[in-house]
Amino acid sequence: MGSRSEAKAHFRREALRILRRIPRGRARIEDHRLRREVMEYIDRLAPRSVLLYLPLPLEVDLRPIIKQLRKRGIDVFVPFMEGKSIRPVKYRLPLQKKAYGIYEPKISRQYRVGKIDIAFIPIVGTDPTVRRIGFGKGFYDRYFDKEKKRIGRVVFLQRRLCYSPIVLTEAHDVRGDDIIAGPMILIQP
Repeated sequence: MGSRSEAKAHFRREALRILRRIPRGRARIEDHRLRREVMEYIDRLAPRSVLLYLPLPLEVDLRPIIKQLRKRGIDVFVPFMEGKSIRPVKYRLPLQKKAYGIYEPKISRQYRVGKIDIAFIPIVGTDPTVRRIGFGKGFYDRYFDKEKKRIGRVVFLQRRLCYSPIVLTEAHDVRGDDIIAGPMILIQP
């Protein structure tokens, strides 16, 4: 294969093909198991604030966790797209469907986000550097590059861990501290 960016694009296409083939019923079962692992992780670290996401169909559905965390008094934030980056906003209803089919809450511009203890981020895949291969738009990369001092732990999530044994990522790609995922699938770029 040619350049690193070509290899990364090939990997992304293959990983998305694999993720799209997971039957809906199997995805629900996987999501249930992965949510239990997420809650165990949260229980171990006892955070005060957590960044989750509102899922696309290929991503682990963490929505049932939001209510649990809010009942415990944990601040729950979700990404809000601003230009070519995101910004965490407090989760609240109602939600609006925005660009790329992503749901977001209406935001209150007055609310300032402090430190986020744990950020759970969906991935398409990763490589030996444990950096994120996402959908290719760079929203998370730009935010984490700018705000890395405000983020405690970064945890990647995926139903199938699509993994490249060859380094495809670059220094600007978000690095994870942990991964919670289903079975690993090796993809040769």
